[in-house]
Amino acid sequence: MKRIILLTISIICGGVFSSIAQQLPQFTQYMYNTIAVNPAYAGSRGALSIIGLNRNQWVGFDGGPNTQTLSIHSPLRNEKIGLGLSLLNDKTGYENFSYAYADFSYTIKASETVNVAFGLKGGFSYYKIDAELMNDPDVSSDPYFNEKLNRLTANFGAGIYVHTNKWYLGLSSPRLINTTYTKDNDFKAFEQLHYYAIAGYVFTLNNNLKFKPTFLTKYTTNAPLSYDATANFLFQEKYWLGGSYRMNGQERAIGLIADMQVNKQLRLGYAYEIATGEIRPYTSGSHEILLIYEFKFLIGKFRSPRYF
Repeated sequence: MKRIILLTISIICGGVFSSIAQQLPQFTQYMYNTIAVNPAYAGSRGALSIIGLNRNQWVGFDGGPNTQTLSIHSPLRNEKIGLGLSLLNDKTGYENFSYAYADFSYTIKASETVNVAFGLKGGFSYYKIDAELMNDPDVSSDPYFNEKLNRLTANFGAGIYVHTNKWYLGLSSPRLINTTYTKDNDFKAFEQLHYYAIAGYVFTLNNNLKFKPTFLTKYTTNAPLSYDATANFLFQEKYWLGGSYRMNGQERAIGLIADMQVNKQLRLGYAYEIATGEIRPYTSGSHEILLIYEFKFLIGKFRSPRYF
């Protein structure tokens, strides 16, 4: 019974009943993991970039989401074409989602300072329920779970990304096909269309201080609009410190972000987020660790600092 209750909670949190659309994982440091939702971002940093991110959400809440993502992307020699690979693993309770997607972008110069990139994303999603649950006699005898629910499905996405050295705008849908992981009419696991709008700007306050606000809006059919906003200060082109705020239906969350540019190639980041809604008494918060490593020497020259 405990396992059935835990699965029910994870289903509600992940949103996979037929009346609720499953959302892709959310991140506090989303502005550094843009390629996960917008393929047009591939190659935009002018270097071979590796981005790793681990998020433990709702620590202390049994079955809370645990997510790891790894992205690799780079421009080709002519710098108009960018290629990337996005891998993601997301576990909530007894549910597991795995994604593997390739990214392609093509960039044109709209002016001396403005670049417009168009992107395509294609790959596979794998959904499964843990065998530990399915082998439980109390669960295996329940007609709702008479199929193993393991499914491999293909999907594709598209996006546009407009940027300069100071600001960016993006629109994308990383999943353009509605897919169903189960066949039962009463119990369904959906991968719904997701739409993202992103924006950010860097203000130079003085020689040693910059201010960067960023915004992200997510829309999914049958799910509430989700809004993310962050405000970060950059000190001496090396240390980032700021905060975040998320509004997703009735859920609210606030966070603290701290990043350090260790050298021109390595960047480390940490974010702590705490929910302010009904789940607040059951969790000590969410933790997120970010690592970015860039092989800029492969491009042959260092560019001006990239802020997103």
